[in-house]
Amino acid sequence: MLRTINATRYVTQLREGGSLPAIIEGDDEGMYVLKFRGAGQGPRALIAELLCGELARALGLPMPELVFVHVDAALGRNEPDEEVQDLVTASVGLNLALDFLPGALGFDPLQASIIDPALAARIVWFDAFTMNVDRMPNNPNLLLWHRQLYLIDHGAALYIHHGWANWEQRMLTPFAQVRDHVLLPAAGDLRAADAALAPLLTAELIAHVVDAIPEAWLNDATSPFATSDAERAAYRTYLTARLAPPRHFVEEAIHARERM
Repeated sequence: MLRTINATRYVTQLREGGSLPAIIEGDDEGMYVLKFRGAGQGPRALIAELLCGELARALGLPMPELVFVHVDAALGRNEPDEEVQDLVTASVGLNLALDFLPGALGFDPLQASIIDPALAARIVWFDAFTMNVDRMPNNPNLLLWHRQLYLIDHGAALYIHHGWANWEQRMLTPFAQVRDHVLLPAAGDLRAADAALAPLLTAELIAHVVDAIPEAWLNDATSPFATSDAERAAYRTYLTARLAPPRHFVEEAIHARERM
């Protein structure tokens, strides 16, 4: 289970993200990048961050630690920016943050050749599985810290859950956007990545991660599901079904790599 901390100090806003994340200090004296529940995409962006981040970690992919963060209305009281104050007020309660990596540099697509091809293939596989549209050359959402690559910002993945329209008919669809993945040119054997990773994402693991979604993030006014249990079941079904062979997202990635 993720640790839970309390936000004790709002340090600064990060303008790089459209959801206005912030660097905060927690009551464990650590520094974190806080993703606000009250930001534009609402709690579903945090659900995507949680599910993708913890599944990536289970696969051994490099991820900063994720933590749940309790936000109090007083957190933004000294901020002169009214937008920040409103965001904090809208996010009172449980939010999500990742460990702040001081001095980390944004990944430059020109550096793709220095990435281990096997790691690049595994990241491409994972992003195709989770339908992550935010790993493109103009917005790779990768950091280099102490010469190690780290995955960040999965809020745009699993985009099918924004409305859940026809989700049962779309579970097995390939991910055409993989052709633009920043690491696809550097990716090694995608079939080997598939053989290594798919067996690790068991139904039990997926259920464990889905069960970690806080109740307050589920079954909001836009949800088509009658209960939070039904919404959790949809996440479990969707993720598990995408792993059923033949995995069309894998073939799509392989064909995109061959066309380069």
